[in-house]
Amino acid sequence: MKNRFAERLKELRIESGLTQEQLSKALNGEITPSAIGLWELKKRTPNLDAVIMLAEYFCVSLDYIAGRED
Repeated sequence: MKNRFAERLKELRIESGLTQEQLSKALNGEITPSAIGLWELKKRTPNLDAVIMLAEYFCVSLDYIAGRED
């Protein structure tokens, strides 16, 4: 199975009209803009807590943000 987290994160962020910095601020700085950037570039992998936080913020399931469902 191909990991699509990076693409989904970037897609959700852009559809919401947010920069990486704005998303970080919306999450009260709990995730840094640089972490978001590294995830979107597939250079780092987020921990489960971060993925849950992002899924809750964007109101999507974990399976969706992980690219396991459309």
